[in-house]
Amino acid sequence: MFGALCLLTAHPAYAGLFNDDEARKKIVLLETRLAVSEESLSKLEAAHKQQTNALKQQTIALLDLQTSIEALNTELRKLRGQNEEFVHSFQDTEKRQKDLYVDLDGRLRRFEAVDVATADKASGKKSKNDDPITENRALEAAFSFYRAERYQNAVSAFQDFLNNYPQSAHIANIRYWMGNAYFVLKDYKSSLANYQILVSKFETHPKIAEALLSIADCQELLKDKEAAKLTLKQVIAKFPNSEAANKAKKHLSTLK
Repeated sequence: MFGALCLLTAHPAYAGLFNDDEARKKIVLLETRLAVSEESLSKLEAAHKQQTNALKQQTIALLDLQTSIEALNTELRKLRGQNEEFVHSFQDTEKRQKDLYVDLDGRLRRFEAVDVATADKASGKKSKNDDPITENRALEAAFSFYRAERYQNAVSAFQDFLNNYPQSAHIANIRYWMGNAYFVLKDYKSSLANYQILVSKFETHPKIAEALLSIADCQELLKDKEAAKLTLKQVIAKFPNSEAANKAKKHLSTLK
């Protein structure tokens, strides 16, 4: 037995066979490990590629989002600019309207102090109504609404007076105060119509200059600036060196 073992060990062919088997086993093991490593590497490369693609998609999405945000910011800036312009325009209009009301209120207070009977003489008419007491009561009732700032009631009362007393000596004044009442109610078309009746039918009435100024105010508020300019120039031409002319010049300078 010992001799046989020694014989196998000593024989080179048998030793080479043993070494080849070991080598093949190692090669197979290495090849297996290499295959596993290559498979793992392929998986890693695939995962990396997938992550890279996902990252690219995220980058594109972020760029698109940033572009959208910039577009929205631009639109927001435009809207803010438009809003600022609107607010500024509204404030200018509101200030102008307040100035008109203040000016109108000053005119009203000034003319309320004038004796109605004295002003009516300029119309050249006398009431033909058989009951002057009733007429005067109707007139006073209408003016009481106006003084109480119940302008809608005043307009109705003034209109009733015109219907009931068409030949009254107070017609010119009624038209003027109706124009004022409609103006305060912001019914500029009706206000304009009453002022124009006063100007066209009662040319010598003492309130003509004021009525023309009010006509210009109505025309401006009705977006007819050219007509307003012509009316203001008419005031300056017909009433030079008057307070009304000075107001007309000042108003005219604001119209562009």
